[in-house]
Amino acid sequence: MRLPDPLCLCWLFLLAAVPCAAAGAEAELEGYQAVSGISGTLSATGSDTVANLMALWAEEFRRIYPNVNIQIRATGSSAAPTALTETTASIGLMSRNMRRNEIRSFTARYAYPPTPLPVALDALAILVHRDNPLPSISLTEIDAVFSATLRCGAERRLERWQELGLAASFELAGREILAFGRNSVSGTYGFFKESALCRGDFHAGVNELSGSGALVQAIGSTRNGIGYASIAFITPGVRMVPVRWRRAGIESTAMPSEATAGGYPFSRYLFFYVNQPPGGPLPPLEREFIRMVLSRDGQQIVSRSGYISLPAALAAETLADIANPRAAE
Repeated sequence: MRLPDPLCLCWLFLLAAVPCAAAGAEAELEGYQAVSGISGTLSATGSDTVANLMALWAEEFRRIYPNVNIQIRATGSSAAPTALTETTASIGLMSRNMRRNEIRSFTARYAYPPTPLPVALDALAILVHRDNPLPSISLTEIDAVFSATLRCGAERRLERWQELGLAASFELAGREILAFGRNSVSGTYGFFKESALCRGDFHAGVNELSGSGALVQAIGSTRNGIGYASIAFITPGVRMVPVRWRRAGIESTAMPSEATAGGYPFSRYLFFYVNQPPGGPLPPLEREFIRMVLSRDGQQIVSRSGYISLPAALAAETLADIANPRAAE
């Protein structure tokens, strides 16, 4: 399956402002129809961003199938490939694509690659304390705040709030910018490093936290703090900062929840990775769980929880691939 570039799915970001847009896409999907004989234990390991959704899907699935036990370990996207390869998890939860070396390790054992299944869309927001009036931030400025390598065009690090344009009269203007980020096992860390730091490196002063919830809480209690997290983790203690970027000569400024002409730069797919032999079926428990996730019922859970539901056509195509897997070429 060739996935559409999430940067081009601009209409998806109408969700927060116009909920009926997502509702319309979900309405095109069929509701989930239960089948008989489903029981057992389903295990999932990986991204805490996806695990947040996984817990909600699991609750709905257990309501349909009371004899099913679902175990979820939110240990970061980097844990998912190993868990899937070593069969300690039946579903790998990832907020980024698997890397080539991770796919190679799986393929060396099974002689075929793991199967990626898009299950939702997400966007990372740049966050500051709720009292911070920073009007916007550019991609170059984001790199200058978080990066040691400055690969996105900045000439120097930005270390104080006045360098980002806060008025000298504001109490934070002369204070140090305290940056927060995720730790290196996180898919969010890897995605931000690639998309916001132009594949550069974080500077040593970035405070690394193991979970998105903890990161948002830290920013909410730190008046001079700044960080990044999925839009699903936003709390009243923080404020999303509009991001400015230029693409094809056109300047844009937007929040992750807004429709944008050029596509918000920090949008991404969220994935399940599964072990499905070419041309072979998934085990019934995995198959039915994925069917529920990609149904109207499952995608309504996505949008209600603050994430972005998949386009109906993509969800339907993914379901078709599960029902009729391609044989090895």
